Amino acid sequence: MRRSFLSVGAAVAALAFAAQTQAATFAITNGRVLTAGPAGEIAQGTVLVRDGKIVAVGANVSVPAGAQIVDAKGGVVAPGFVAANSLLGAVEIGALGTDATVDNPELSAAFDVQYALNPDSFVIPVARLGGITSAVVTPRPASRGGDGDDGHSHDGAEDLTAGGGASEHTHGLFSGQAAVIQLAEAGDPLVRAKVAMVAPFGERGAALSGGARGAQIVLLKTILQDVRAYARNRAAYERAGFRDLALSKADLEALIPVVEGRMPLIAVANRASDIRAILKLAKEEKLKIILSGATEGWRVADEIAAAGVPVIINPIQDRPAGFDSLGATLENAARLNAAGVAVIIEGQGGAHRAHETRYNAGNAVAYGLPYEAALKAVTINPARAFGVANRVGSLEPGKDADLVVWSGDPFEPLSRPQLILVRGESQPLTSRQIELRDRYKDLNTAYPAAYSK
Repeated sequence: MRRSFLSVGAAVAALAFAAQTQAATFAITNGRVLTAGPAGEIAQGTVLVRDGKIVAVGANVSVPAGAQIVDAKGGVVAPGFVAANSLLGAVEIGALGTDATVDNPELSAAFDVQYALNPDSFVIPVARLGGITSAVVTPRPASRGGDGDDGHSHDGAEDLTAGGGASEHTHGLFSGQAAVIQLAEAGDPLVRAKVAMVAPFGERGAALSGGARGAQIVLLKTILQDVRAYARNRAAYERAGFRDLALSKADLEALIPVVEGRMPLIAVANRASDIRAILKLAKEEKLKIILSGATEGWRVADEIAAAGVPVIINPIQDRPAGFDSLGATLENAARLNAAGVAVIIEGQGGAHRAHETRYNAGNAVAYGLPYEAALKAVTINPARAFGVANRVGSLEPGKDADLVVWSGDPFEPLSRPQLILVRGESQPLTSRQIELRDRYKDLNTAYPAAYSK
């Protein structure tokens, strides 16, 4: 039985070549394997990959003859992280002065972020070096800046806007439809489109509804009634034999999966009272909900858990950005998890700091969130919430070989990825930042000719 043995570093180039054949069989051995699945943590395990899929994970995996062996040398093997609430592929470097938003005030629910994706965005390699191999790209309403009233933290010109224009239009109650992408260097980034609808609540939702929180709930219920009426009477609508409806045909069509419970609604809110109102609305209208923001989620954790609603949070949100988040605490993630809520941890901002997802998870652990729960919060929990757990989110047979070999604990800032696989294909361990660093770090190296003129 003959096998080739490679160190992690040597494996990167070899696996890149092997992946081109789409017939690579290789085993990553001698690593501490964090599966984020039923197998839990394996102190010293093997992950066997064939044709871009995981075929076996365990401590005693039989490696077939001819398989290439990658020695992890005691490093940590973990699933690729899933960046929730990201704008990866949907924004670029705002400092260039180019348009960093996608703005269409005539579309709301029908806005579909999949058509705005740019796989060549410079921020994608940076996120990938943070262990992120998949992302949920989430449209959001225009913000007033800073740690905004829309439930998100922001990085300058990162707002991707759909329907965020004049507040008197009810179509602005929805920001559009999210998509899941993969962060491979090459190939179509789209994994699944239309994974969720986004709607801001709280102060931002009130502003879009004329200034009152109660008005937003009433408007939403009216819109949902219109969607159901339209779905039952498409023929009458087409022949102009139907009453006036609040939304366009495109928006009505886009909301049908929401009212039927097939598409989750990402409800962006921070205040405990707003969260209670959202849970009540979801129960009355039979909606599938994902909470986002939830700075005061810990105050209503038992109610969220009872409703079976997952929550996307920034666990380092510890200062009030307004009256919506007076109850901000670094223990939010731990308290939600203790109540039985499926916690999803997002990075700082939407794209440029998405790589900080792992730092946020580590901080949540420091403030009481169990390590295994933190791992699931950046892997299997977002994968389940957005309907792609059959492909990503854990190291299990049959799933895509999206994984990272780390030099140490992935939540430790000094740890670095040694090997990144997306669908079994090795990814570059570099980014524009690193290339610029290497180009100019030696001041004695001559600049290119253009710089001497």
